[in-house]
Amino acid sequence: MKAFNQLKTFQRILGEYPVDTPLSKFLPGFYRQNKQMGSSDRRVASRLIYNYFRLGKALDNIATEERLYVAEFLCNTQSNSFLDHFKPDWALKVGVTLDEKLEIIKVAYPEFRLEDVFPWTDQLSPDIDKTAFLKSFFIQPDLYIRVLKGYETQVKSVLTQAGITFKEEGNQCISLPNGTRLDTLFQSLHWFEIQDYSSQQTAQFFKPHKWDHWWDACAASGGKSLLLHELEPDLKLVVSDIRESILANLDERFQQAGLRKYQRKVVDLTKNVDPELHDYEFDGIILDAPCSGSGTWSRTPEMISQFQDFKIQSFKNLQQSIVRNVIKYIKSGKPLIYITCSAFKAENEDMVEFLTSEFGFKLEETQVLKGYGHKADTMFVARMSVKDTNLTKPAKEE
Repeated sequence: MKAFNQLKTFQRILGEYPVDTPLSKFLPGFYRQNKQMGSSDRRVASRLIYNYFRLGKALDNIATEERLYVAEFLCNTQSNSFLDHFKPDWALKVGVTLDEKLEIIKVAYPEFRLEDVFPWTDQLSPDIDKTAFLKSFFIQPDLYIRVLKGYETQVKSVLTQAGITFKEEGNQCISLPNGTRLDTLFQSLHWFEIQDYSSQQTAQFFKPHKWDHWWDACAASGGKSLLLHELEPDLKLVVSDIRESILANLDERFQQAGLRKYQRKVVDLTKNVDPELHDYEFDGIILDAPCSGSGTWSRTPEMISQFQDFKIQSFKNLQQSIVRNVIKYIKSGKPLIYITCSAFKAENEDMVEFLTSEFGFKLEETQVLKGYGHKADTMFVARMSVKDTNLTKPAKEE
């Protein structure tokens, strides 16, 4: 009876879930409207719906319930009452390796192809291991925090006392089980920043100097700016975004982290931003470009079923438009740090080629941050510079 009720709740959620809405935004509202659901019921419901979407576009010709059973089998390493009831034979084998599970599914469903989970593997960045990337969709990513300097002992003490399993990843980075209630543990204590492992690794490409003037062009919630500030507190900083609301959130986050000396600007980087930045020249620019987000879809697997092929070119066009308006403000020989959380070549290596061939940028270093090997996001970062800044300026009319 319990398993049937869990299935019915899953069916309700799937039936009411609106396309193009993140599950993380939809589910809290659903639970508020269904207050009879206890915390255990909500956890199971969330697990089922997330695991269902982890199957991506594989086996999309079979019944929804069957797809859910397959997803539950592939995504769990321990048996549960749901799988015990509906697929008892699979429940007995839930602890075997993922490769063994995939073989079991192929026997039950000969039409199953791992490549169908994420059907754009031919467009991935060439450094990405396609098989490992595909398998990562069946694994829940970890929660990562970056501990502020001086608070390492306190943070580890709180986690230990609470019985929370954690792993030190180096450079003040700690990984935790996804879903760890840090707000309950630490309440109003601001001893760390929540930031994905790969996102934290981008800091090694910044290399700022004292008194530099930097621009975080697509600042969003300010994670890269905070990394920059921790590397070099004595620099001038401009942060910008197209959304005033998100910059307001950035203000609060900066204040909590002790970053107070900065300018913020609401700008649309697809348009000429000379009215806001006409007399600015920067010693470094961080461009965390709007992108497909395909490197983060193991956290947001619902995005796989919502994505369409044409969007890859749309994002590439958007990035090229933004790049043209940003690079005008970089000083000669100074770094442009281009970052995406995409796994697609068109948004990554092709954009580097665009900058080097069209504007004379020199690639200094680049890396695909392979989060699928760390239960983290997959990202791309490139550090580039240009000697002749005249190439980055628009041609003057005759």
